[in-house]
Amino acid sequence: MAFTVAIVGRPNVGKSTLFNRLVGKRLAIVHDTPGVTRDRRPGDATLLGMEFTVIDTAGFEDAGGDSIEARMRRQTDIAVGEADLVLMLIDARAGVTPLDRHFADYLRRQKTPVVLVANKCEGRAGQPGLYESYALGLGEPVPFSAEHGEGIAELFDALRPYAEAAGALPEPEDPADFGDEDPTADKDDEPRPDRPLTMAVVGRPNVGKSTLANRLLGDDRLLTGPEAGLTRDAISVEWTHRGRAIKLVDTAGLRRQARIDDTLEKMSTSNTIEAIRRAEVVVLVMDAEAVLDKQDLTIARLVIDEGRALVVAINKWDAVADPQAALARLRDRLETSMPQAKGVPTVTLSALTGRGVDRLMDAVLEAHEVWNRRIPTAQLNRWLEEMVARHAPPALAGGRRLKVRYMTQAKARPPTFVVFASRPDELPEAYSRYLVNGLREAFNLPGVPIRLFVRGGKNPYVDK
Repeated sequence: MAFTVAIVGRPNVGKSTLFNRLVGKRLAIVHDTPGVTRDRRPGDATLLGMEFTVIDTAGFEDAGGDSIEARMRRQTDIAVGEADLVLMLIDARAGVTPLDRHFADYLRRQKTPVVLVANKCEGRAGQPGLYESYALGLGEPVPFSAEHGEGIAELFDALRPYAEAAGALPEPEDPADFGDEDPTADKDDEPRPDRPLTMAVVGRPNVGKSTLANRLLGDDRLLTGPEAGLTRDAISVEWTHRGRAIKLVDTAGLRRQARIDDTLEKMSTSNTIEAIRRAEVVVLVMDAEAVLDKQDLTIARLVIDEGRALVVAINKWDAVADPQAALARLRDRLETSMPQAKGVPTVTLSALTGRGVDRLMDAVLEAHEVWNRRIPTAQLNRWLEEMVARHAPPALAGGRRLKVRYMTQAKARPPTFVVFASRPDELPEAYSRYLVNGLREAFNLPGVPIRLFVRGGKNPYVDK
C-alpha cells in the first residue's frame, strides 16, 4: 500500500534539503533564497528500509487572491490533503515564529496527522528552539539536521506507526527463501517492460510549458501564470496515456547563457539540462508568435547532441494569422538549421484550450518507437550494397578505391550504426552524410539523431 509523506513549513526552513536527504539524490534545488520551491515535487524515499513517497512543497505563505504566493499555497494545501502524514519543519535555530504558530493552527484543523520536526538541531544552537516548539501543540518534536543527516533513527521511530498502518514497512527476510540465488545480485540490467516513457517538456521562459503539462495531466498539477520563470525545479509526474505509463518532466525555461548571471537561475538551467539527458523524448515548446529564434535552435541542437528523440510543439497556434505560411516557414527552417535530424515531427496546438494536444502525444509515442528501432543486419547490408552500387566512395590517392565492406547496428536509443571500411580515416564526411540520409529514408527514421561510426578491418562476421 502506498504511503505518502508531505514536507511543509514556512520558507527557508530546510524542506528541500530534507527531501533530498530522504530520496538520496539532489533532486530539489537548495538555495538560501526563500521561496525557491514553487511546485509540489514527489520522490521515492527510503528511511532505514521504510519505503514511501515524499512530497517537497513550497513554503507556507499567508497569502490570498491570485498572487504567486497564493498559487504556491494552494499547491501545498493539495499536498497536505493527499498525504497520509505531514512533516512540519521549523528552524530550531531561529526559534518558533508567528508564521510557524499560524500554520501549526492550520494543520491541527486538518484530518492528516502531523509530525513536528525541529530542523537545524546540530550543535547546541537549536536547543532553545527545540524546547520552544512543544508549545505548537503538535506533540513531541523530532530533533533533526537535514544537512548533516543527524536524527535519522528518531525520524524513523516517529514515522513507523503510520508506515505500519499503511503497510510500508518491509517484511523480515527469511534466509531460506533465497535458495541458491545471490540476494546481493544486481538486477538493474534486466528488461523492464513496465518502465514509463520519460518525456521532458523544455523551451524558453513563458512559452506555456507548465500549462501544456497541466493539460496533458488533466489537472492543475503545476504552477502556472503570466509571470516568466515560475518553474525553477524540474518536476516529474507519472501518469498514464491510453494505457501507456509516462513520466512527464516539466522544466525551467532556458535563456541564453550570456543573459544568466543569477546563481539560482544557473542551478535551474543545470536541472533542465540534466532532465534532457535523462529523457527519452523531449518536447520543445515554442511560442507561435516567436517561432525558432536563436535560443529555440540552441535548445533543439542540445537535444539532438544528447541523442534524445525530439518533438516540436508550437503553442498558442490559435493566435496565428496565417497558419499555413507560418508552418511552411517553420518546417523549412528546421530542415536547413538541423540537417542532423531531418523530419522532426511538428505539432501545432493550444495548451490553454487543449486543441491539438492529443496529436502531440501521438507524435511523442511515434518518435519513441523510431528512437528504439532496430534494423536486422542482413537487411542493412543488402541496403548498403545498393547504396555503394548507386554511388561508390571516391577514389584514393594512387587510384585505389576505398572499400565499404559491412554495416551493423550497434545499438538503438538513438539508432547507432557501425560501418567497416578499408581505410576508415579517409572516408569523406560527405559520404557519411550520404549513408545517414539513405538510412533515414530507407528505414523510416525521421526526426531522431542517427549516429554513424566508421571502423577499419574486414567483416568481423565473415567466418561465422
